[in-house]
Amino acid sequence: MPSTPLQPPPVELLNKFHGPDFLPLYTTAVRVSGGETQHGRASGEVRSDDGNLALSLRLPPELGGPGGGTNPEQLFAAGYAACFHGALCLLASRLQIAVHDVEVRVTVSFGRDPVDGLFMLTTDVRARMPGVEKRVAEELVRNAERACPYTKLARQGMTSTVALEA
Repeated sequence: MPSTPLQPPPVELLNKFHGPDFLPLYTTAVRVSGGETQHGRASGEVRSDDGNLALSLRLPPELGGPGGGTNPEQLFAAGYAACFHGALCLLASRLQIAVHDVEVRVTVSFGRDPVDGLFMLTTDVRARMPGVEKRVAEELVRNAERACPYTKLARQGMTSTVALEA
């Protein structure tokens, strides 16, 4: 079976959309079961509907677990970093700015919320753009903040529905 060579997404994705409703471009679903302890965070099994994602979740030692698997914070950080990296590179491509060895590091902290006493996440995003003039790189990072849906989620929240499935 011939494989399709990997390509970055088209810069046309940056074209502004005008419409009355959200226009989904891609949808995915992931299921988590409880595993050995019947607790998703402690021993969950993650499976995407297309089968491309299959992981075991484990509590990190900092939360009283054994480690040895990934956790929701790492998965969120991975998605955020990949999305922000993509936004940076797409914006640079649209401006015909050559970028190489770009790195995005996202730190996600899980902790206590002083407002309600329960839990919350904080994020810290750092980008490295070797060989790009500092002023240009700063502008690309600012624009990537506007374009990256994970940054929008972290700053503005998102539309979310929660319901019991029969």
